[in-house]
Amino acid sequence: MRKMALAGVLLVIPVVVLLWVPHYAKVEPKLFGFPFFFWYQFLWVFICSALTWTAYKLTLSARGKTTHKVGEDR
Repeated sequence: MRKMALAGVLLVIPVVVLLWVPHYAKVEPKLFGFPFFFWYQFLWVFICSALTWTAYKLTLSARGKTTHKVGEDR
């Protein structure tokens, strides 16, 4: 049950962080000429992918399942 709760927390983190717009609604610091607002959100694309993958693996582990080949019985 702890793994499922942790997976839920990992999925909620990006939602909370990205809904907190005043935190990142600014121009400075710029990165390669891009304002903070844009590159911060783009960075979260990769962070969200990593968090989602981790939550998926935790869910599989909590359910006692592993990945299997197509057509293979579970």
